[in-house]
Amino acid sequence: MRVTRTEGLALSGSLRRASYNTAALRACQALAPEDMQIDIGSIADVPLYDADRQAEGYPEAVLRLARQIAEADALLFAMPEYNYSVPGTLKNAIDWVSRLQPNPFAGKPAAIIGASSGMLGTARAQYHLRQIGVYLDLRFLNKPEVMIGHAPERFDASGQLVHEPTRELLGKFLLALREWALWHRR
Repeated sequence: MRVTRTEGLALSGSLRRASYNTAALRACQALAPEDMQIDIGSIADVPLYDADRQAEGYPEAVLRLARQIAEADALLFAMPEYNYSVPGTLKNAIDWVSRLQPNPFAGKPAAIIGASSGMLGTARAQYHLRQIGVYLDLRFLNKPEVMIGHAPERFDASGQLVHEPTRELLGKFLLALREWALWHRR
């Protein structure tokens, strides 16, 4: 069996400096299988979507993000839950990139994780992102699901994931994502 390197692009739906979701993505980088590389992209510079601005040309931040998405073997979204749904910053970035042709999301293997201080750990937001993904033609990994509830108890003050059961779940999740990406590549 030939092992092929898998490169994933991770996007955090939180812009907060001490974001649990960005910290979860850093934990994914550390826990990734040896033949899997996870780069963390940024949506911070993507302006608010405006059709008039689109008519003038796509902003460089949008084009850069679209290139990163197109080049990745898989996408990994990490996001908090705002008002029972997807954070506006992430939805805005998706709205911009989805207007490019060809659609960089189409047929792309993807997965979702989320961390929040609440008990449900972003369950509702993850389901909303899956609904958005249907239109985008994203190919979401179904299991295992990673919804990190009670995040302040799972991460230390420096943002390190210290909860061993969550670390183990992320390890299994990343193995499944790697296999999902390789299956789609075949």
